[in-house]
Amino acid sequence: MTPRLELALLFGGRSGEHAVSLRSAASVSAALRTRFDVHLVLIDRTGSWFLQPGPEPAATGGVPVFVAAQPADHGCLRRTRDASVAANPAVYFPLVHGTYGEDGTLQGLLELAAVPYVGAGVAASAAAMDKELMKALFAQAGVPQVPYRTLRAGRPPETAALVAGLGLPLFVKPANLGSSVAVSKVKREAELAGALAAAFAYDTKVLVEAAVDAREIEVSVIGNREPEASLPGEIVPDREFYDYDSKYSATSQTRLLIPAPLTRPEVATLRALAVQAFRAVDACGYGRVDFFVDRSSGQVLVNELNTIPGFTSISMFPKLWEASGLPYPDLLARLVDLALDRHAERARLRTDYGA
Repeated sequence: MTPRLELALLFGGRSGEHAVSLRSAASVSAALRTRFDVHLVLIDRTGSWFLQPGPEPAATGGVPVFVAAQPADHGCLRRTRDASVAANPAVYFPLVHGTYGEDGTLQGLLELAAVPYVGAGVAASAAAMDKELMKALFAQAGVPQVPYRTLRAGRPPETAALVAGLGLPLFVKPANLGSSVAVSKVKREAELAGALAAAFAYDTKVLVEAAVDAREIEVSVIGNREPEASLPGEIVPDREFYDYDSKYSATSQTRLLIPAPLTRPEVATLRALAVQAFRAVDACGYGRVDFFVDRSSGQVLVNELNTIPGFTSISMFPKLWEASGLPYPDLLARLVDLALDRHAERARLRTDYGA
């Protein structure tokens, strides 16, 4: 009998999306256990790692552990108190949304440890997390998107110029955060200063984007060299825009239309653009591409790419693949296979130069 693969599920993290990560981990852990031996690793809000017992992720508790950033250690989890081996996962599954998890920093540690991990690599993670970099890569690849401006801390913005250039309403958001944390919709110029202050509390760089009257469509993507796109789904928010509470509140009345009511040509366009956006940042493994479809013109605009999208029981990413014929447990197993394939491919590359 083939032994079950040991897998470390990383969740929590030092970001405003810590609570969302806990929800994702609870859902993923339950499904992974049908095929893998799962080690639960909480990264708390200070950045400390804890190996947790039991089948369900918890918000606190566990044995303090660490991963050595050297290939010879094979990615084992060591107890902090005496460096003894606590677990030997064969692959890591990062589910840390946002800063210090989705931005390439965690991926960098796993690369140094030379251990397979699920999802995008260092460069793609960093580029997709930083919305300014992501949008620059989209522009270079010819991916259509809304007009925007980037602001930096310490440089007083000219609000009148922003409004004149982008119009009203506007969306203001931190450049390196997700789950709609600190995102504001600004309808009057007088509201702009407060929205900017809220966003700058989370990041030193803020995006200001033109708002469009649009349908919100999402497409999931999986793959390495040959990425595939799911059927599109539509989000119908229970409020003016798809904010944090609309996404995660227990009382949210937001509706997910899966598949989205679209024509065949529209579906084909969205799926092709999803793959184009995924490739534009050199992503691999999996991701979710968010779109705006202008209600009046029908123009399709890419909003963003998420390299570690929400994985809760109500999240769009797994639901779209389920509708596309790939059930949740099979989807997770496919992501692990993609991680192992990518690691094996990279392990064959030369790291020396000479005779």
